[in-house]
Amino acid sequence: MREPERLIIASRESRLALWQAEHVRAALQQLYPQCEVTVLGLTTRGDQILDRSLAKVGGKGLFVKELEQAMLDGRADLAVHSMKDVPADLPPEFALAATLKREDPRDAFVSNTYGSLAEMPAGSIVGTSSLRREAQIRKRFPHLKIAPLRGNLDTRLRKLDQGDYGAIVLAAAGLKRLGLAERIRAVLTPAESLPAAGQGALAIETLAGRADLRAWLAPLNHAETDACVRAERRVNSGLGGSCTIPLAAYGVIEAGQLRLRACIAAVDGSGMLETELTGRVEEGEALGAQAAADLRARGADKIIAALEQA
Repeated sequence: MREPERLIIASRESRLALWQAEHVRAALQQLYPQCEVTVLGLTTRGDQILDRSLAKVGGKGLFVKELEQAMLDGRADLAVHSMKDVPADLPPEFALAATLKREDPRDAFVSNTYGSLAEMPAGSIVGTSSLRREAQIRKRFPHLKIAPLRGNLDTRLRKLDQGDYGAIVLAAAGLKRLGLAERIRAVLTPAESLPAAGQGALAIETLAGRADLRAWLAPLNHAETDACVRAERRVNSGLGGSCTIPLAAYGVIEAGQLRLRACIAAVDGSGMLETELTGRVEEGEALGAQAAADLRARGADKIIAALEQA
């Protein structure tokens, strides 16, 4: 197989997104020392619209469309995303070529005042952009007030530091990748806050027809992470996955088996449905489909219908 001579990575321009793109660039340069690898920074609509929730302006796809257009236009060969930002169902022109080894998939509690959600008094404001986090927090701590939190990681931390929130909940992976682990006051276990599908993993997307690129990128794929993420994303797609639904899915490989947990709830945390399945690692997607079917059989459709009418 001939080696690539030049590769262009499309990336959002936030500090975290550029860190992720540079991480992939370094890995590619190590694999192919003679290859020139550059990063093309782009601003997405998801980065521009900060005064409304993602659920109200088009969902997670707002973070990837400009990057996909750059690949269609020939300005970029591949795009690097946080996997949790990638829609459950990709357009047919695109494919996920590699899933990198997962960072910490858990949610992180960040506060300058409190040590945990349990310490926060009634009426305290918790900031989060995620309906999934909101539903799980409301279920466990109905006395807390949840307020929307948009913007890149640095913007969110600045809003906390200027006193807009008593605490915020973020992905632990982003904080760790940017060397901000000291900001984490507590890490929420999956039992406390089940992660989003793909949380903590990086995705490399290409045009579906670029078999050459998929071959070059294959060494970057982390098989264990890929198996878990495929199962998680299948739960999402099986439930019409979008950011308008408070949906969580998290897989882990234990003793050679894939253990998959998933839950769905109303935004206020009511009616939460949970399921847990274990199966063969190579059948992860089937396990994800089974988990989605299980949640549907137990009433997920009613929750989804109510959310769509809201």
